[in-house]
Amino acid sequence: MAPSEPLPPASTAKGPPSGFGKGFVMDTWYFVALSRDVAPGSLKRHEVMGEPVLIGRTRASDGAAGTVFALRDICPHRAAPLSAGRIVDRPGEGQTVECPYHGWRFGTDGRCAAIPSLVEDQPGTTGRIRVRSWPVVESQGMVFVFMRSDPRDDTPPDHAPPVFPGIVGGEAKLVEAMDFDSHIDHAVVGLMDPAHGPYVHQQWWWRSEHSMHEKAKAFAPSELGFTMVRHAPSSNSRAYRILGGTPETEITFRLPGYRWEHIQVGPRQVLALTCLTPVTETRTRITQIFWSDHWVFGLARPFLRQGVRAFLKQDGGMVNLQNEGLRYDPSLIWIDDADRQARWYQQLKREWGRSRAEQRPFVNPIEPVTLRWNS
Repeated sequence: MAPSEPLPPASTAKGPPSGFGKGFVMDTWYFVALSRDVAPGSLKRHEVMGEPVLIGRTRASDGAAGTVFALRDICPHRAAPLSAGRIVDRPGEGQTVECPYHGWRFGTDGRCAAIPSLVEDQPGTTGRIRVRSWPVVESQGMVFVFMRSDPRDDTPPDHAPPVFPGIVGGEAKLVEAMDFDSHIDHAVVGLMDPAHGPYVHQQWWWRSEHSMHEKAKAFAPSELGFTMVRHAPSSNSRAYRILGGTPETEITFRLPGYRWEHIQVGPRQVLALTCLTPVTETRTRITQIFWSDHWVFGLARPFLRQGVRAFLKQDGGMVNLQNEGLRYDPSLIWIDDADRQARWYQQLKREWGRSRAEQRPFVNPIEPVTLRWNS
């Protein structure tokens, strides 16, 4: 590969479903919420890929916990948002979502259960009316929605949501989220960029351009992505020092947009998970979640929260600056080795699209390699 190579403009770059900065990775699981934020009997509107997605949970009954479901948040009658309604429990229907406008009721599978305005001798049409639903799974305290490429397809998903290591110590210790004015492709590439830190994140406790030196990290393919294999943190990464001991870290990326860092400090663990959820073509939600059984989280949580917020704001500010240039649809130059992970993301995204289109197993295009860069 040449030392530097222009990337075609988004409008002409190749790869399903479309070029870099356009389209989405489909037929896979996206994070939408923490389980603890989806209360029994609740209805909440989300937006994923420009679609209004209602995430709800039925009320607990007979000692069983309520079940999470996902429906298109539009009543097919007059387009009122179903999330503005309520969950009701009627004899013969079970728990349904009641539209606030005319009281139409829909099961958690999207099928219309009742139209109250129909009188007894009028022909029933409920059996033919349905709101679109999505497969939804709760796993490790998180809610994931399976976004299909074909809305008419109702076959079960052919793979499960990701399982993350190091989720310890009960509920998440720290959660921060922010929307970036960016397509998910640019957000992913910014997330895995190893060279921007000394310039964008200039905190005294992190690192600066004056402490830059050469890094060499080994990478290997992993499920739907790649992993920076376990290693001791770099000497200029000051934040790791508060953990004490001799920490070792492993960093993994997985389609469609998950990055996690699993830190081991003797018997203690820290998991820093970042979930990227495409809200629209030009907006991406970044959710950072931390779990740990390390004592430092009890003492340093306010400091850590401040640091995470600062990082998100700095990255968001840089995204806004980048948008000033991207609106002219320029060609982009990516270099080795600092931009190799960004190229891998493109290869993974293309291979996922091709494998789905050709109805064959996904073949990870990543090969083991050691990358070197200054940061």
